[in-house]
Amino acid sequence: MIMIYFVACYSTNLQEDPLSSIVVNSPYINDGGIFKDFLMQSTDHVLSLKSKLGDTSPSSMKTFNVDQYGAQGDGKTDDTKAFKKVWQVACSSKGSVVVLAQKNYLVKPITFSGPCKSKSIVVQISGSLVASDNPSDYKQDPTHWLMFDSVQKLSVKGGGTIHGNGNIWWQNSCKTNKKLPCKEAPTALTLYKCNNLVVEDLNVKNGQQIHVQFQNSANVRVSGLTVTAPEDSPNTDGIHVTNTQNIQISNSIIGTGDDCISIVNGTKNLKATDITCGPGHGISIGSLGEGGSKEFVSGITVNGAKLSRTTNGVRIKTWQGGSGSASNIKFQNIQMENVTNPIIIDQNYCDQQSPCQKQKSAVQIRNVLYQNIKGTSASDVAMQFNCSQNFPCQGILLQNIGLELEGGGEAKASCNNVKLSYRGNVSPSCNYIEEMHELGGFGKTHSMN
Repeated sequence: MIMIYFVACYSTNLQEDPLSSIVVNSPYINDGGIFKDFLMQSTDHVLSLKSKLGDTSPSSMKTFNVDQYGAQGDGKTDDTKAFKKVWQVACSSKGSVVVLAQKNYLVKPITFSGPCKSKSIVVQISGSLVASDNPSDYKQDPTHWLMFDSVQKLSVKGGGTIHGNGNIWWQNSCKTNKKLPCKEAPTALTLYKCNNLVVEDLNVKNGQQIHVQFQNSANVRVSGLTVTAPEDSPNTDGIHVTNTQNIQISNSIIGTGDDCISIVNGTKNLKATDITCGPGHGISIGSLGEGGSKEFVSGITVNGAKLSRTTNGVRIKTWQGGSGSASNIKFQNIQMENVTNPIIIDQNYCDQQSPCQKQKSAVQIRNVLYQNIKGTSASDVAMQFNCSQNFPCQGILLQNIGLELEGGGEAKASCNNVKLSYRGNVSPSCNYIEEMHELGGFGKTHSMN
């Protein structure tokens, strides 16, 4: 069945991450207690999110069948008008149930707009929504296929499939054919200005570009997603988060042609747990600072992940010339399997055909914890800190790191312009110079140049 019905959002048990007293009391922290507070309070936003997604129940419910509004569900007939009609009626009702038969519904670009009269809305997808693969259908808005705009207390779930039919866009991407101009492609599912949001138990596959995007939203819970696309599909990020606060992503499997999870400007208080990633480009913060922009990301935790055969592991990437910061970040309890660049910070990121010119300004990266990261590297350099000379990476803490070459052997570390500290066993590690004076003779900082 594909069912869209309107019921209350509900709470769930959210996993808390362990904190190390060694980390909290680390002498290298000299930021007025900001990072220590982050470590001690990193689950506060999750508990707040849990309360905001608490139980409510509609006083009455009406049932609508999308087939009664003209949907055919044969995978060939355009059912967009039927979806627009049923959404208009359901959004205008105080409590509604929209039931769709178990079919394949072909849908052109559509925006489900709010605000709605219903206090909470659940879109239950048990069948398939299939995108039109005709680029001319996207002339009005070439960047979106399915979009929920300003719908509060929305839940999208049900075990069904959202199929982006992305092959035609991949074939015409400049990443695939260097002779073609670079153009935007539709995001399969966009949640825009949706507060108190739940997205769970969905299969999202073959997105035209990004698969699922959370934008300008707050208090979001994501779980049980399976996101898949071919390894060579260009720019097909699994989950993309921008300008969104208080978001929990858990128990999800992502394998695409780009980042499994990409976290960009304006994201604050994000926690990702139990993530399986691969193939793809890993879990990335950034890119940030492109075109001299001022951008901020803070309060990011990735706790419990397995990455296999990805081109990067956990990555922070920024362009030269930007400003702002990426701060208070934790990567914990992560297993790497044949991963290229398992741990990487790159403040000289350059994703363009011509070389990037050297710039004086940079996005500041500070207070980053890498804890309990084990596994194998597909590259000789398993740990790479390529930081800015003018804005070196600060407060980088490595605790219990064990990375070796795939097939056996000792991996290497490359560290430039980074101030870091070790706790427990750290392998590989950089050669360092003790600079006691930086903390007034108290503690130790490792400065790699």
